[in-house]
Amino acid sequence: MGIAVKKDSATLLHPSPAIPEGNPRLFHPPSQAKESYRYPFPFTPQALSRREPIHSATLAAKRTPQQRLSLISRHLDQRLPLPELNTPFSTERNSLAPDDIEYKPLDRTASTPTTSPSTPSTPSSPTDSPSPAAKMSSQAPHPTLLIPGPIEFDDAVLQSMAHYAESHVAPGFVKTFGETLSMVRKLFQSSNPAAQPFVISGSGTLGWDIVASNLIEKGENALVLHTGYFADSFATCLETYGANATQLKAPIGERPSFEEIEQALKEKPYKIITITHVDTSTGVLSDIKRVAEVVRRVSPQTLVVVDGVCSVGCEEIAFDEWDIDVVLTASQKAIGCPPGLSILMLSGRAINTFKTRQTPPSSYYASIANWLPIMQNYENFKPSYFATPPTQLVHALHTTLSQITARPMSERYAIHAQASDRVKAAVADLGLQQVASKPENQAHAMTAIWLPEGLAPPDVLPGLLKRGVIFAAGLHKQVATKYIRFGHMGVSVTDPNRSDVDKAIAALKEALTEAKQAKGL
Repeated sequence: MGIAVKKDSATLLHPSPAIPEGNPRLFHPPSQAKESYRYPFPFTPQALSRREPIHSATLAAKRTPQQRLSLISRHLDQRLPLPELNTPFSTERNSLAPDDIEYKPLDRTASTPTTSPSTPSTPSSPTDSPSPAAKMSSQAPHPTLLIPGPIEFDDAVLQSMAHYAESHVAPGFVKTFGETLSMVRKLFQSSNPAAQPFVISGSGTLGWDIVASNLIEKGENALVLHTGYFADSFATCLETYGANATQLKAPIGERPSFEEIEQALKEKPYKIITITHVDTSTGVLSDIKRVAEVVRRVSPQTLVVVDGVCSVGCEEIAFDEWDIDVVLTASQKAIGCPPGLSILMLSGRAINTFKTRQTPPSSYYASIANWLPIMQNYENFKPSYFATPPTQLVHALHTTLSQITARPMSERYAIHAQASDRVKAAVADLGLQQVASKPENQAHAMTAIWLPEGLAPPDVLPGLLKRGVIFAAGLHKQVATKYIRFGHMGVSVTDPNRSDVDKAIAALKEALTEAKQAKGL
């Protein structure tokens, strides 16, 4: 179906990729009225100048996948509108750069150009633009996304999203989903058959609802370890379902001590304890292994629930060995898959807790009763249905997990730690401080950076964007206007052919210098 766009008082229509010629809704140039034209989307004069005649739907169908991807993405090789910053606070809406600022995409040109075997080579002329095959990435030029998620994606992962339509109970998809669930076990370093992985359509926040509606009942107690913004949100979710949430708060940039946790557990019985492994509002890393040890010693019946949205895939998690009950995460952070999947690992103890609850679960979509048999069936390669899974996203998750689990998880953790060391050393060299001041409290896949006195995110982020880099503004409610956040995880650090981190550090140095000069600092 075409999309109408008004241009110079005339209505032009962008046809879908394969519309038979002669469709009366197509715009035909007067001199070639018998030809159908495919216009790159969206319509621009520059895109129109690159239009390509297509004489039939058959010709379009004969294109290779790479050629189709090239047609889809090449229109993006032009100036783009500036995105809004990743912040919920209206005080930072003026962080947007002025309209006359253009970003400079980072150069990802390979040192040795390569030619795709599926594309015939043609003689080049001095006026020819560089071939897309010379790029290390087939993605359209864009500013590099270095926030604490979503992150940059590997080409193969994005290409998996282009999988053809298929039934969620077809043998091919059932096999893919089953393999994906098995790889989720490897991701969490779990081999206990009593534990169960879950992959459900939704965001990481859905994991909170699954915990709150299934593992704790109205009037029961939850201890929430507070290291930033997301502990507040998790506590609110628990209270929404009727739990009594007690927050054990630490100063900004700190985490509750093990002695404080032990004392709190002794004061009253808690059904669950929640820990945000990495709170992206502060960059604070919690020691979930030590916390679990304290819980098992002091209150062994308490379920240990880990919010691992920004830690799974970049921080060590040994689910079985550390005796954890729940880890919840999402697809779009260090796992390196587009947003849209809520991923959980539940222990046998957590599942038994659900099965012995006194009241029905307080959610339908998030009910473990509905999802547990579905996940068990898929993992055993049996088609099953409760709600339709996002098949293309599952293919993308299968691709990224295949990449991640092809090597020992210890290697992946070490790569993220090395990149983190480079970033934190660079921050110190610039004379800046981290929100998480103690090394043992600092996450390895993101860094929250205090800005110099007199500067705020709106002074620095546009300068980064102009240099082809996107950082995030602050998120902690009390200090959101005083710091920025740098995400360094996934393909940006694991792909040796990329230099995202080094180029971002250089861009940060230049943007800070520029901002100080503009402010007279």
